Amino acid sequence: MSQLIECIPNFSEARRPEVIDQIIAAIQSVSEVKLLDRSSDIDHNRTVLTFAGSIVGVEEAAFRAIKTAAELIDLDKHSGAHPRIGATDVVPFVPLSGASMDECIAIAQRLGQRVGSELSIPVYLYEAAASRPERANLENIRRGQYEGLKKEIESDPSRKPDFGPAKLPKAGATVIGARAPLIAFNVYLTTDDVGIAKKIAKAVRQSSGGFRYVKGLGLLVDGRAQISMNLTNFHETSIARVVEFIRREAQRYGAGIHHSELVGLIPQEALVDAAVWYTQLDQFDKEQILESRLFSVDGGRSSNDQTSSGPGSSAPMPASFIEQLASPTPTPGGGSAGAYAGAMAAALVAMVAGLTIGKKKYAEVEAEMQAIRVVAENLRVELTQAVDDDSSAFEVLMAKFKMPKETEEEKNVRNAAILQATLNAAHIPLHVAEDAVKVMELALKCARHGNANALSDSMSGFAMARASLTAASCNVRININSLEDKSTGGKMLNELAQLEKEADKLEKEIRSVVSERGGI
Repeated sequence: MSQLIECIPNFSEARRPEVIDQIIAAIQSVSEVKLLDRSSDIDHNRTVLTFAGSIVGVEEAAFRAIKTAAELIDLDKHSGAHPRIGATDVVPFVPLSGASMDECIAIAQRLGQRVGSELSIPVYLYEAAASRPERANLENIRRGQYEGLKKEIESDPSRKPDFGPAKLPKAGATVIGARAPLIAFNVYLTTDDVGIAKKIAKAVRQSSGGFRYVKGLGLLVDGRAQISMNLTNFHETSIARVVEFIRREAQRYGAGIHHSELVGLIPQEALVDAAVWYTQLDQFDKEQILESRLFSVDGGRSSNDQTSSGPGSSAPMPASFIEQLASPTPTPGGGSAGAYAGAMAAALVAMVAGLTIGKKKYAEVEAEMQAIRVVAENLRVELTQAVDDDSSAFEVLMAKFKMPKETEEEKNVRNAAILQATLNAAHIPLHVAEDAVKVMELALKCARHGNANALSDSMSGFAMARASLTAASCNVRININSLEDKSTGGKMLNELAQLEKEADKLEKEIRSVVSERGGI
């Protein structure tokens, strides 16, 4: 199963959206991650972004975001209602599908070391990644905020960071860690008396005798008293119980709840739990939810279903693909076959990495093989999807040729549509070619450092990836060469030539490695 990691960095900026745009651009420059949410609060002067992806992708995107924020946010000029010690204040990693907390801890440690050494930003590890028990709690690290830490970091040994210099730059310090899913949740009261919010926050938070797994602050936001909370374990303390407690506490002071808000995303299960609590569905079974039944693993599939999809696949792969390929129809064709070969190559690479992980003999390369396996799985998913994408692109192109061409205007519209469809039909195999070369690079690493008993599999994966590149190249060229103005696709052809040149170099290297290690 592909490993999926969530990252929810908090940035000390909300009043300059152009700054957040640049941070988002840095995150989105990493192809292996997807931005899921953006939430800014002007009074807090704080933005929370949520993105997810592979281990390698999420780690790199987080670094680029921290680097960008450090260049654009000056803590000496920052003010806001929310506590903070850095431009990138806190960066938690959360394990989702196929990932473990230990892997998120490893990400936090690697990222912390890199941020400290390359950006000269002090880094503190927290929650599950904390190096000391007292640093597991974020509030302890944030004590005194940026201004207090600036005075103490150089003289107080207890404030020495885990990584980076014991001196604060204008970007402040960054807290990086690993934790379970958290719900950031705010409740606004029907009063502007912030004193009431602070009393309720004290009553609701665990640190002062309230609910377990609840952290809370009383603030004044948008002219209303607000209880700003983090719920760190919604299974043990549900949103519904917290909201009702706040409602009763507010009534003591002659106030009520005006509205609530989420900051970022929330697990669906948390909302279901709240609905069940409020509606008192004591005998409720979550399988009674229509969507759960529809999208369950076996939902709607019979034993005669002719589709199968591997773990992490974004689209099912027809079991009869080879038969479809042999049929006398234009699609699927060579482009789809090339993508299919690439997917098989990535699968072989993932297999070799998996056969290396956990072996004492290869302990020194375990981290490298973990990363290779994650990237290979992501490439397998992309290439599997490209099988269908290539066929779809060709069918769209054929449809454009059938557009009317009676008048000059119709001809112009048709020609423009054909040009665009042709470029798209070339772009898909070009992307397959790029992925194929990435698989070759991974196969070479597996051949060089992976399990020697699977050396032939590394070479087989490389060979399949080379075949994928060859097939994809043919499809890129035939589409570009069909254009009247071939210069339109000149950039694609140049990129393709570079990929083929790189593939030649990689093939020489892997043949040398395989010859040395196994004499194949």
